Amino acid sequence: MFENLSERLTKTLRFVTGQAKLTEDNIKDTLREVRMALLEADVALPVVKEFVNSVKERAVGVEVSKSLTPGQVFVKIVNEELVRVMGEANEALNLAATPPAVVLMAGLQGAGKTTSVAKLSRLLKDREKKKVLVVSADVYRPAAIKQLETLAAEVGVDFFPSSADQDPIDIARAAIQHAKIQHHDVLLVDTAGRLHVDSDMMDEIKRLHAAINPIETLFVVDAMTGQDAANTARSFNEVLPLTGVILTKADGDARGGAALSVRHITGKPIKFIGMGEKIDALEPFYPDRLASRILGMGDVLSLIEEAERKIDKDKAEKFAAKIKKGKGFDLEDFREQIQQMKNMGGMMGMLDKMPGMGQLAQAADASKAEKGIIQMECIINSMTPGERRNPDIISGSRKKRIAAGSGTQIQDVNRLLKQHKQMSKMMKKFSGKGGISKMMRGMKGMLPPGMGGGPGGFPRM
Repeated sequence: MFENLSERLTKTLRFVTGQAKLTEDNIKDTLREVRMALLEADVALPVVKEFVNSVKERAVGVEVSKSLTPGQVFVKIVNEELVRVMGEANEALNLAATPPAVVLMAGLQGAGKTTSVAKLSRLLKDREKKKVLVVSADVYRPAAIKQLETLAAEVGVDFFPSSADQDPIDIARAAIQHAKIQHHDVLLVDTAGRLHVDSDMMDEIKRLHAAINPIETLFVVDAMTGQDAANTARSFNEVLPLTGVILTKADGDARGGAALSVRHITGKPIKFIGMGEKIDALEPFYPDRLASRILGMGDVLSLIEEAERKIDKDKAEKFAAKIKKGKGFDLEDFREQIQQMKNMGGMMGMLDKMPGMGQLAQAADASKAEKGIIQMECIINSMTPGERRNPDIISGSRKKRIAAGSGTQIQDVNRLLKQHKQMSKMMKKFSGKGGISKMMRGMKGMLPPGMGGGPGGFPRM
């Protein structure tokens, strides 16, 4: 997400340099580029106008402190304005109600409502430790009811049955009663979608909303529809008292216009963002973290939180203890690190969140990189336990066998062994005094020119 906008902005913002302060003249061209970058990202025109005017108003005449360059000051202003446009801070779900807290999901057909119900139910169950019940009031698509039942079983939450011959209001009321009896904390109500906004659909969802009085009414919208996402959200907001937005399919949207337009046009916060098809690919929306990623400054907090959830802590501690004692880094360890990285969304997913690495992730051929990771794992899996523990015994004949077993070439096996040897040397630096700082210096030396920050790279913040 935001690949195009991020690339344009990071290039553009490098040009504001060499002045004692920012003036209208020395930021004029940069502001024009910022405006074009936002329009190309399909951000709504009123949002672009207000954004550029606000940046200009704040930037002109700003004195640059000794510790910052004009470019850094300008980036700071742009970053803060991006955060303001998208909503300042994450707004969590309001579940402060007598159980069950009812959450109504609305949106157009194909926006990903049913999948979002399942993803949100999993998030509430796993992270908030809530007992969740889901129900489908989409009586026009029996397949949607079946889909929700299947997804509910997959994520381990309760499903309340419904059928196409029932009235949506009766379904929702019965589900609320069931949730009370079974002591559910939260009830998520999936509703019918249409291919476009129409009066019948709006009347039905208005009646449903009035009948069940949900504490949260979330509008689910496809990020890939760009400006239309914000306009559709506005249409729904005129009919329903929306409390927030779920932005879906954001991983497939290289522009990002929806995320930058929805809050401004509707006045409603984006509460969650869907970043993939997997059932756990729904995250709380943090405007400050996303702004940081747009400007190529990474999203370390999200990376840390993801690591805490997805990395096997016992294995990580054992690995750290082994390295600290200087016991070496064998191919079993290498495979373990590959698997942990896959759990974290693969190499591209991690690079995108690391400061200064966003552009590297964009420049890399993502599919080729991920294929390379899978290939490495296949090669290691084709080795014997003895070979994985002691790679030095891998002779020419063994390499031939390993290549045949993994469907690769001997040069692929050689490449993997070379990479392992380099990593093994780096890991040894962990065990000595000042190990981490030595390792960081080594990693910095491996980065391509311009990726280390400072001269030739993106300005340090």
